[in-house]
This record gives sequence, C-alpha cells and structure tokens, in this order.
Amino acid sequence: MPTPWQRDLARDAARLEAWLAKRLPEASDVAVRGLRAPDSSGFSNDTLLFELETRGAGGERREALVVRIRPTGFQVFPDYDLGLQFRTMQRLARLGIPVPRVRWIEEEDCGVLGAPFYLMDRVDGRVPTDRPPYHAGGWMTEISPAEREAIWWGGLECMARIHRLDPLASGFGFLARPELGPTPFRQQLAYYERYLAWAARGLPQPTLEAALAWLRANEPADPRTVLLWGDARIGNVIFDGTRPAAVLDWEMVTLGSPEEDLAWSIFVDRHHSEGMGVPRLPGFPSYEETVARYEALTGFEVRNLHFWQVFAGFRFGVIMARIAQQMVHYGVMGAEQGRAFELDNMVTRLLAKLLELPPPGEVPA
Repeated sequence: MPTPWQRDLARDAARLEAWLAKRLPEASDVAVRGLRAPDSSGFSNDTLLFELETRGAGGERREALVVRIRPTGFQVFPDYDLGLQFRTMQRLARLGIPVPRVRWIEEEDCGVLGAPFYLMDRVDGRVPTDRPPYHAGGWMTEISPAEREAIWWGGLECMARIHRLDPLASGFGFLARPELGPTPFRQQLAYYERYLAWAARGLPQPTLEAALAWLRANEPADPRTVLLWGDARIGNVIFDGTRPAAVLDWEMVTLGSPEEDLAWSIFVDRHHSEGMGVPRLPGFPSYEETVARYEALTGFEVRNLHFWQVFAGFRFGVIMARIAQQMVHYGVMGAEQGRAFELDNMVTRLLAKLLELPPPGEVPA
C-alpha cells in the first residue's frame, strides 16, 4: 500500500528549483522536470523523483535525482533523523559500499518542502518487491533459479561488507545511544520498548509483550559490535541484473550484533514466503546455506540466531502495529479490522511460532 499523502507538486518543483539554484551558482539555468511520486513508496520517508536540468559553461546536463522528505502526515516510526541517514550514506560511499550518492540536505528551512529533506542520485535497476512479496509475485518469479540465487548471495555479500567495517575506526560512533543503555543491544531494546508503548496507546499487545519479556530473560552474553544496516534485506537493494548496484534505506541503521541483520533478512524472507502461505522460489539458498556463506564471508561465527530472529520478529511486529494504525488513519481499514490486524498479522504469527506461543488470533486482547 503506497503511503497516501498528497502534495502540490507544481509548488514543490518551483521551490525546489529556487533552492537548488542557490546551491549551483555556476549554473546559468536550473530546472526541475517531472517531479512525481514513485509508483510505490515506503511507510516512512516521503519520496519524490525528478530530473534536474542545468546549463552552464560546460554545456547542458540532465541528472535523475530522488528527494527523501521527513514525513509530515502519519508517522510509522516515533522519530526520524534524516541527517543521520545522510551522514551514514556519505561515510559508506567513501568506504566503497554501494549506496546512492547523496548530494544536498536541508535540515532547517521547512519552507521549501514543508519538512527537512535530502537529495540523492537515482540508481537504475530493479528492487525485489514487497507488494507483492517477491516469493508470491513480481519480476523475481519470472527470472531463472540461478538468477535468484545470485541475487540472494549479492544481498548477503553487501551485508557482509558492511559488517566487516570497523564501526568506530570508520567514524560511526555517532550511532551509539548511551543514554538508552550500557550496550548496543540494551539501547535498541530500550528504543523498541518505548516504540511499543507509543504504538500500543495503552492497549494490550499480548504477542509483542510476551516477546519483550522473553528477550529480556534470554539476552546473549558478549555479542560483538558491528555497523548494522538495520533493514537488511534484498528488498532494499537495487540490482543491475543480478549485481547489487545500490544498498538502500538506512532509517534503521545502528550498532549491534551482526546476527541482527542476518536474522532480520531471514525473518523478512520467511514473512514473504511462509508468512504468505507460499513456498520459497526455486534457486533461493536455504537458511543453513546462508549462515554458512555468511560465516565464510565475514569470518564470524554465527551465534544465538534463534534469539536474534525473535528480536527481528519483535521489532517487525512493533512496526506492523503502527502500519495497521496507519491503514485505519487513511481509511484503508475500519477501526475494528485495523485493531484485529494490529494484533494478528503475518509477523505476529511467525513471532508466536518462534516462541511456541498460541496463535495471536486465539489470544484475547
């Protein structure tokens, strides 16, 4: 479901043109062409696409750009830090990680597009779909098993490259949140506990509350710390054929145990197959093969993967609760249907299965 927001695109184009002209003083002419929303956009940042045309001493130039805007309507996440995303992508590009080149950021003047925003280059290629989930439909169902295998390994190799970076030596210490706890895991757990309290609105969330209690009681000892992509999955990679061209969506970037990203990617893949009642497509490596390949790529021993899958399911479940409320807010669902979906959805069902809990639809709330 695209995020249903409306903008005055003609007004936005004119304001963006004037803003860009100040940042391109060498250009005698600056024009924003074809400002539009993508065919589908995510549940977090608002996104616009356009072509930037400039004329200067070097002649005419046309570039394809993307604008990411902090949401001004219903918020899925409790807070957004576009500056953090921008700085992360800048540093990753310098370190050789394939990310879109970020160009400019506006964090203070909300008079341009109504909220902070940044601009980045648009990268050509295809992204495995979430709607429909790539195991159930879309272009991933139309390619060969060998191509699907190459895409899965390509996404894993991107993850491994990120994890092999030394997060502190590479300048990512700004991602730590010591005010939330003494370790990266405790910091994340505190964040998602607050997120759950905000999303729950004082109402029961039996599966998520049980998962939170289980996570507190089963915290692993001495996890290593790496830079985490956060929303690590092939659906956040642009592929040129089967080659990863760009790693996307750094809203959830943080520091933590490498198993977190690995478990998240596996949990999302399960959601897109088992959660939807469809088999994984031929060519996708097994999860056991995935773990072995990840260990070979990083030199890390994968530990406590079940714990980190529960953590993935818990975080995804909190996000899904808020997405259910978003669908009610925009009239896609009625209040009663939305509340039922908030509690009983593909994510909470998989999470309950991991914890051997009763199915969410059978638990009174």
